[in-house]
Amino acid sequence: MEGGIEKVDASAFRQCISLAWQNPYVLRLAFSAGIGGLLFGYDTGNACWFRYKIPLLLLFGQLDIPTRRPTHAGLGAIIGAAAGGWLSDRFGRKFTILLADFLFFAGSIIMSSAPNPGVLIVGRVFVGLGVGMASMTCPLYISETSPSNIRGALVSTNGFLITGGQFLSYLINLAFTKVPGNWRWMLGIAGVPAVLQFVLMLLLPESPRWLYRKGKEEEAKSIIRKIYPSEDAEDEIASLKESIDKELAEKDETKVQCVELLNTKTVRRGLIAGVGLQVFQQFLGINTVMYYSPTIFQLAGYASNQTALLLSLVTAGLNAIGSIASIYFTDRTGRKKLLIFSISGVIVSLAFLTVVFHEATTHTPPVSLTDTNRFDGATCTDYVDAGATAAWDCTKCLKKQSCGFCSSPTNKLLPGACLVANTTVGNICKAEGGRQWYTRGCPSKNGWLALIGLALYIIFFSPGMGTVPWVINSEIYPLRYRGVCGGIAATSNWISNLIVAQSFLSVAQAIGTAYTFMIFGIVAFFALFFVIIYVPETKGLPMEDIEKMLEKRTLHFKFWDKNGNKETIDSPTKA
Repeated sequence: MEGGIEKVDASAFRQCISLAWQNPYVLRLAFSAGIGGLLFGYDTGNACWFRYKIPLLLLFGQLDIPTRRPTHAGLGAIIGAAAGGWLSDRFGRKFTILLADFLFFAGSIIMSSAPNPGVLIVGRVFVGLGVGMASMTCPLYISETSPSNIRGALVSTNGFLITGGQFLSYLINLAFTKVPGNWRWMLGIAGVPAVLQFVLMLLLPESPRWLYRKGKEEEAKSIIRKIYPSEDAEDEIASLKESIDKELAEKDETKVQCVELLNTKTVRRGLIAGVGLQVFQQFLGINTVMYYSPTIFQLAGYASNQTALLLSLVTAGLNAIGSIASIYFTDRTGRKKLLIFSISGVIVSLAFLTVVFHEATTHTPPVSLTDTNRFDGATCTDYVDAGATAAWDCTKCLKKQSCGFCSSPTNKLLPGACLVANTTVGNICKAEGGRQWYTRGCPSKNGWLALIGLALYIIFFSPGMGTVPWVINSEIYPLRYRGVCGGIAATSNWISNLIVAQSFLSVAQAIGTAYTFMIFGIVAFFALFFVIIYVPETKGLPMEDIEKMLEKRTLHFKFWDKNGNKETIDSPTKA
């Protein structure tokens, strides 16, 4: 079978740290491939920053970059993830990572030197292709070059580098804010980690499992002997040979067909778990929070763009810290327990955010006719057409996209003015000492609770749902289908990402931020039951034993048994 039997105990994290000293080669493999996560995270962070900082510039005099950037990159990522699955099976994991680096670097250079919007969009597509390929291939490479007892921790380094890349992009973009031509620097510097990974991967080998399946047995054996201790290496080689010999005896070498994926029980069940986790990861709203965190803070009552961006830096930092926790707990407590704990906390956090935003939108300052009339000629026409009644408050004012709210100069919670929403009027409002200009959310005395709610959401989401779906998808499929199935799962993630990211603001505008978070909470409730029923515990299991478990069971209710999945793999399985 593929992967030798290894005992897993509560010291898995300490084993990972110890391995870094005893066999740094394994850590080199994981870290070098994990830089692909840094590309993913840096690009996500850039999308958030450009959405709120660069609109002031209106690049090229005609293009509002933040409105268009995420769509083109997202479409490129969908194509890249789908192609990456086929490429990694056909030409190898290493080749696909190198290609992803080249595309990302080329896209960064094209964007940073773009003379017009069309060229900029081409660069965004290139970057998206690279990110999509890297998002599915890098965790796969790490998984196939890691000992099974610390596989989860090493694959989680990819998740840590994703969140670390988001945080790093915020810091770098903040540093370049006042530099001439800053947006070109912000985009161009993204190519640096791609070059770094390209160079490191040139010095590292192909996945030994892919090599062995392609008939390059001696090369694969040499790599395995570098990864495993001498007493385990030969057992690992024998197990891998047995697994592949069995697979080749059952399947011919023709290309994988979609019907074959659905008809193969272990693959079908693996896809249900893997694709389901990737879809739920996005529909719990994580990238909405990361893309739109400044807007969310503004909806909670923080008027200043600068303040909202700085608060977003806090959430990005917490996301990175949560990923470190994932490295510690993935192999210590198990994937399934960590997912259940994570989703349970997310449900509580989203319920809290729903209440906070409901209170923030239902208890807002009224519109003062007297105060509004002080701004001669700047009164919002919707307010005038409604008869300028006293029934209007800030929430009703901002529901009209042509209106903005100018707070009272003495206290932002006192009645203010409903004015035309444009930059000129906003500057007039802020010119009067003490006044603040609101176009997204209303003044609120409880805005700080939104920060706490988002912090709790990130703290619970990041260690579990943030990283574990990528871990499980890198290990749950049989070797013959691993690239294709990983590509399908990653593609579903990016499609879900695009749907949620592009619809969030429209949904929030239509039904309110509170009810939008309530929808995420309802989805999280279904995600919890999905994980309990369909996701197996794979902690410490060699990949062949995972396949046996999927062959025997379609439902996986138990997650509290200290003996793990032993009972599912001791006896022969039936087709």
